[in-house]
Amino acid sequence: MTTTHRAAARPNLEQVAARAGVSRATVSRVVNGFASVDPALRERVEQAVADLGYVPNQAARSLVTRRTDTIALVASEPDQRVFGDPFFGDVVRGVSQEAMAFGLQITLLMAQSHGDLDRIAGYLTTAPVDGVLLVSGHAGHDPLPATMVAAGIPVVIGGRPLQAGLDVPSVDNDNVGGGAAAAQHLAGLGRTVVGSVAGPADMAAGIDRLAGFRAGLGRAWRSARVERGDFTVDGGEAATQRLLERVPDLDGLFAANDLMAMGALKALRRAGRRVPDDVALVGFDDIRMATLTDPPLTTVRQRSVTQGRAMVRMLLARTRPGLVLPADADLPDDNGTDRVVLPVTLVVRDSA
Repeated sequence: MTTTHRAAARPNLEQVAARAGVSRATVSRVVNGFASVDPALRERVEQAVADLGYVPNQAARSLVTRRTDTIALVASEPDQRVFGDPFFGDVVRGVSQEAMAFGLQITLLMAQSHGDLDRIAGYLTTAPVDGVLLVSGHAGHDPLPATMVAAGIPVVIGGRPLQAGLDVPSVDNDNVGGGAAAAQHLAGLGRTVVGSVAGPADMAAGIDRLAGFRAGLGRAWRSARVERGDFTVDGGEAATQRLLERVPDLDGLFAANDLMAMGALKALRRAGRRVPDDVALVGFDDIRMATLTDPPLTTVRQRSVTQGRAMVRMLLARTRPGLVLPADADLPDDNGTDRVVLPVTLVVRDSA
């Protein structure tokens, strides 16, 4: 069969219209997602599309709708962190689930340096994307949020926006409340020398979890009992080692994510400190591995998959204002708000 023959055999818009008994314009409105079509006519067109195996021409469709049905997901982290931290995998899973439900394609971009951020910012201003999702932003040199706003490109941030005065929609987890819950749990166990392996000081999650932990401890807070890690196992191990050298009588520890808590377990074991007998340990995230550690981790569960899904919905509400988003009990109502904070839950296991 020749290429010409294959192309001629492919069903076109006119054939769908003829089979459905409607005009070509009606078929065009249906396949391009316009809402102003009588439900009975829409059903006839959709049946004809299914019967004929019609596939819309994406280039032509983009000219009509002024959409590419593609969104960019940008992680401001090296690829080893993106693929090594289950948090990112859950966010990507949530983004993918919701994008597929609405017929969207995803372009994943990872910034491993400041230079990468600049290049990605330049690319996105001319890229064929309908909007941008940003995760794992850092304070300092991050041109992406401001560049997207200046270029008029719809953008949603996963986490709390760090740039003051920049009005960008966001979906976050309650990091402050989670940090406070961890502190109150440790205090409730009777632990009196309580410290923290905090996250990076240039990330909202690192800042907010420590702020919540400090508020939760109240007068028992001591800044000398804090070491910073980088949200990795090795970083958590090294930070715990430094903390134990300075506070050898430590009896309670909050690690700002589960990977650092896993590193803390290694450092505590090496120092001969038993968990939870000598040191009660609480993490944050509730990744799958939290149940497999020895002992299983008490941790703060955040809804990372839901966060990814909610980010897509927030973006859709701004790129397709006429689209009716079906209700979902697992997702917050958008209601036009520019800031969503998802609740977190303390999950008590054997480590504290």
